[in-house]
Amino acid sequence: MSTATLRLAAASAELPRRKPHVCFVAPYAWPVLSGDRNLKVVGGAEMQQCILGRLLAANGYRVSMITFDFGQPQGVVIDGIEVHKTFRLDEGVPVLRFVHPRLTSMWRALRRVDAEVYYQRSAAMWTAVLAEFCRRHARRSIYAGASDRDFELGQEQIRYARDRWLYRRGLQRVDRIVVQNPYQLASCRKHHGRDAILIPSCYVLPPEVGTGRGDAVFWVGSMHPHKRPEMLLALAERMPRQRFVMIGGPSIGGEARQPGCFEAIRSRAIKLPNVEFTGFLPPAEVEKRFDEARLLVSTSLYEGMPNVFLQAWARGVPTVATVEVGASVNTVFGTVEEGAGRIERLLGDRELWSRASADSRDYFRRNHSPEEVLGRYAQLLEELASSAQPAGRLPARGWRGARSRSARSRRSTT
Repeated sequence: MSTATLRLAAASAELPRRKPHVCFVAPYAWPVLSGDRNLKVVGGAEMQQCILGRLLAANGYRVSMITFDFGQPQGVVIDGIEVHKTFRLDEGVPVLRFVHPRLTSMWRALRRVDAEVYYQRSAAMWTAVLAEFCRRHARRSIYAGASDRDFELGQEQIRYARDRWLYRRGLQRVDRIVVQNPYQLASCRKHHGRDAILIPSCYVLPPEVGTGRGDAVFWVGSMHPHKRPEMLLALAERMPRQRFVMIGGPSIGGEARQPGCFEAIRSRAIKLPNVEFTGFLPPAEVEKRFDEARLLVSTSLYEGMPNVFLQAWARGVPTVATVEVGASVNTVFGTVEEGAGRIERLLGDRELWSRASADSRDYFRRNHSPEEVLGRYAQLLEELASSAQPAGRLPARGWRGARSRSARSRRSTT
């Protein structure tokens, strides 16, 4: 997406006069931001942080991003976002590396960036690190939920009990929590006793794209057990005359829990003549392929607000899904039989599809467009920055440095 497109998209948003320095703590975001085809790591949270970061940078904010070390140069700037790398995933001695290089490297990067507002998305132990850093140095922190499971006790997608404890501690100490949908809002209140701010996810439609006039039923996601890709293949078997396109690569977390998931799905998919199985595609290629879509199907057990839904709605492509995301334009089904019926009805009735297509575009414009989302974030960032210590004034102290007097006396609440 071009900088010009982002500026035009945000032209009507009311922006604060004073625009703070915002840092995204997004460890896995470099492959998405850089578009490196050799790094097959693409997550929804990372996509959102890159979209939002580009949007803010194009509208006058200073934007930084902290990621893992994927071999990129230190301090490289992409689309106005300055990237600070920390450590390689395989760096350090197991167990000991939790402290060094992981904690020490992240802490140094937070200090080096020296932003006024720090933003982190998706459940992880980094939520606690970010909250502690901001409290010590009178900066402001935002945690943004990515999945409906992020706020459910015992259901967070975090492997180690230590890290789950740190994440929950971080949720209690961050300055603001942002959620994607009403379910997450209620779950955050119920399980963590904290209020949150509902800001929908954002998407910028590239120029010169199709408008839902394709002929294929699309499925896009990682081959993770909770995505249930086998359900899509069952739908394809029931509808042999309908063309299906299945896009997605292996999921690191999914392969750990269910080894061979990707290969099993691929082997089954290539035997079906009406299914095109692409495997992993870089985000830019997925965008191009979306012009072929007539309908998007999701078979997940749970989600937050999938980026692929936004890609579909912005183009006027209706969605049929097993998951409820709080959107009136999303058609929900439970079983394969029910799903096949929903798909056949939409694709077989031109008038019904046209209404669903128009409703999808309108819903996207009112809730997920750059103008709408930027306006909401602008208010939040202005509020937080007004009480943060200005950037460029961090004391020269390390991880164990004493808290500043303002940070020690302050206890933020939402």
